[in-house]
Amino acid sequence: MIIGLTGGIGSGKSTVGSLFKKHDIEVIDADDCARDALNKSSSGYFEFIDKFGDSFLDKNNEIDRRKLRKYIFNNKEKQKELELIVHPIVRKTIADFVLNSNSLYTIIIVPLIYETDSANNYDRIIVVDCDKEIQLKRASSRDQSSPEEILKIINNQASREERLSIAHDVIINNTDILDLEKQVHKLHTKYSKIL
Repeated sequence: MIIGLTGGIGSGKSTVGSLFKKHDIEVIDADDCARDALNKSSSGYFEFIDKFGDSFLDKNNEIDRRKLRKYIFNNKEKQKELELIVHPIVRKTIADFVLNSNSLYTIIIVPLIYETDSANNYDRIIVVDCDKEIQLKRASSRDQSSPEEILKIINNQASREERLSIAHDVIINNTDILDLEKQVHKLHTKYSKIL
């Protein structure tokens, strides 16, 4: 069984993923794959340089992701060009991961399942949800971004209602890690019985 795990920025997707790992479930994060796709040693890096030039490189010749994020956020055409480089690499990485997975079920963390209309690629969808104020606080402290920048990202993503409309299961992440662990344990038990 392949489970898509989604939620808005700062909702706690990575934390939930790590809690499933404690149940010996294999988890892969599409965002991590996307970051790796542009690492200096990757083919994506060289393709990026061919398309975008070296103006986004820092002094260590690494891609300045913050600078790139700001640039593509305001330039949809360039965002599409970047996606044409990154997405095929991410899809292949995830496909290989799923193919080689030995756990009871596999979880793929994908922030934009709703936005990419890819819900049908998964047997089940888990949405991690939380209040917008909590989302803003978590994401701005984690990413060292202003609440205004995070709000722009939130407003650019699917709404809570849109995400929840594709959910088979919902994890509410408004309280603490103990509550989150209980919810993950309950879902793990449920999924173990489905199989």
